[in-house]
Amino acid sequence: MSAALLDAWQQRLQHVKISEPGVCGVLTRVTGMLLAVRGVRAPLGAYCEIMAELGAGVVCEVVGFDGEEVMLMPLAKVQGLLPGAGVRVLTLTARVGVGKELLGRVVDGLGEPLDGKPPIDPEVFVPLRAERRNPLERSPITEVLDVGVRAINAFLTIGRGQRIGLISGSGVGKSMLLGMMTKFTSADVVVIGMIGERGREVLDFVNETLGPEGCDRAVVIAAPGDCSPVIRLRATHYTCAVAEFFRDQGKNVLLLMDSLTRVAHAQREVGLAVGEPPTTKGYTPSVFSLINELIERAGSVAAGGSITGIYTILAEGDDANDPIADGARAILDGHVLLSRDLAALGQYPAIDINVSISRLANRLISTEQRTLVRKFRRLMATWEENRDLVSVGAYRVGTNPDLDEALQRKNALRDFLMQEVDEQVDFSGGFQQLARVLS
Repeated sequence: MSAALLDAWQQRLQHVKISEPGVCGVLTRVTGMLLAVRGVRAPLGAYCEIMAELGAGVVCEVVGFDGEEVMLMPLAKVQGLLPGAGVRVLTLTARVGVGKELLGRVVDGLGEPLDGKPPIDPEVFVPLRAERRNPLERSPITEVLDVGVRAINAFLTIGRGQRIGLISGSGVGKSMLLGMMTKFTSADVVVIGMIGERGREVLDFVNETLGPEGCDRAVVIAAPGDCSPVIRLRATHYTCAVAEFFRDQGKNVLLLMDSLTRVAHAQREVGLAVGEPPTTKGYTPSVFSLINELIERAGSVAAGGSITGIYTILAEGDDANDPIADGARAILDGHVLLSRDLAALGQYPAIDINVSISRLANRLISTEQRTLVRKFRRLMATWEENRDLVSVGAYRVGTNPDLDEALQRKNALRDFLMQEVDEQVDFSGGFQQLARVLS
């Protein structure tokens, strides 16, 4: 930019005259994805529009403040902005439209259709981020949620209103397991948030993994990785808001968040941009606050209805002690770990039941069922501990009765943990099969 043109822009900033209707401020600075404006008075979470010289304006969210400057992050690609561009406030609070018309639809983080169908007419507008709920208003978790997956129903029994983490590396069958639970669950409504995933993966999940049968009672909110971090975060809260709407209708909702790690990445981008100090692996303190907030939005309420939350967590480098996995595991009601070693052996779903846990399972199953589960786990643990000893031929049959039984039943035990993608096994049927395996 020439010196004369630069002087002209500086004079415009110092003596700006706002003539456009509703415009109350000007753009002063652009640093990466962060836009600084002056003259705007708006709270955190408000939405503003910056007038572009060419094309439509750029809608942004207020993410922070620096002295008299308000810091914005755009919801879409920034094009056509010039210094001194006018800024106007669109809304002071973020609200989203929800309704029963969302069933069977695929929408983006703004609620706009992605499936080529007509726009959705919302029944009601609700706050994007719901108020914190009194913990005494929650109801105890006493009913089982059947997810149609034998290994989870039997060994990691999930209750209506429980929060579970699904920890997995890449390519271990996470999406396939989510698709099975979506199609086979006994929940009334399934709400799926696909946050930060590849666009191709969203297409495959909707068309192939979920299929027409699963779509009928599902709502899919997709914000692929090429979206702005603000849009990804908005889609995350929108997913929770949709689940809360159906819960308040008295429905039992299954909320699938794929993935919590990508949500943390989006919040880290925003936090670092506004000057938050990085902590472990560069994650900012607001990341862990956001995770707590999202998980607490699930649960059952005394007025009826429930949200059962399943949050996928990407184990970077197959490290199950990643900061996000470790932090989420501390506040979740259990976790399911998918093992790459089991997947390599052809076991799908590759659930490692020895290190997975549901903290409410003992409350939800009967004494007879607990006896079967303990025996199965004992045999599997005994086999894993002595696998090398047996492989080298150093074990003599008759030395350890538990190991002898595990060797006799090892193929049946492994087959019980495996399940075809199109095979549904309900809760009672799974325990009947388990009793036959151990009889």
